[in-house]
Amino acid sequence: MKKTIIQIYEVQKPKEAEALIDLGVNNIGSVLVDLAKWKKPAIRKTVQVIRQAGARSGLIPLFKDPIKIFQAIDYYQPDFVHFCEALSPFPGDQATVVREYDALLSLQLDVKDRFPQIEIMRSLSVPLPGLPQTDDIQKNILGFAECFAPFSDYFLIDTLIWNPEGASGQPVPGYVGITGAVCDWNMAKAVIEASLIPVILAGGLSGQNVFEAIVSLKPAGVDSCTQTNALDRNGLPVRFKKDMKKVRLFVEEVRRADQFVQGERFAEKCIDAKRI
Repeated sequence: MKKTIIQIYEVQKPKEAEALIDLGVNNIGSVLVDLAKWKKPAIRKTVQVIRQAGARSGLIPLFKDPIKIFQAIDYYQPDFVHFCEALSPFPGDQATVVREYDALLSLQLDVKDRFPQIEIMRSLSVPLPGLPQTDDIQKNILGFAECFAPFSDYFLIDTLIWNPEGASGQPVPGYVGITGAVCDWNMAKAVIEASLIPVILAGGLSGQNVFEAIVSLKPAGVDSCTQTNALDRNGLPVRFKKDMKKVRLFVEEVRRADQFVQGERFAEKCIDAKRI
């Protein structure tokens, strides 16, 4: 049975990575948040632990200096590097996005050239449901996917928070992710079905909705960060600290969905065989 990839972010400590691997998580991602302090021995050890256990490690650099990114990749040696700059799919932003796209594509080409053994994951920004100009927005997202596919190994769909005043609605300005909000699944499904490379679905996924997400959209993988984080006394997510009970439920629901989808496919084959 083909299994859905289970990916969990943001993991910065070896012991937490070990606990996630024991629960059945496949991909474990760490984040570099500070350009001036990108060299973190604990994260390097986390990457090594993940590799030794047979899981896959990912690394998100939240900075854009190519030289520092190359140095970080060389220092950590992850299985994949994940670029999650927020590329706006809104029609009014396309002139600016073209310039951003050229720089991002150049970076990915350089990474491929310098580190051919390391895969690249590229985030695609999908907005919340219910916005106007849905057709134009979806067309632009599919255009990004078509352009980046030859130079990426995976796409990750994540939620873009749109702010009509023009200010960034993202928790980390300039980057997409950790919103805890679900994106427009109709647009996400269109990307998944059209993509030439595997697509991982993120954006507000938890043990409560990941079954529905897999059954409805059938992505290659699912990703969770905010909704599997521990909570503070005020009920707010704590970055870089996972709630293992939430992760366990998430994993269980993913595997339950895999069994359900497998049953659907078997039933379809039986129906097709009877028609023949």
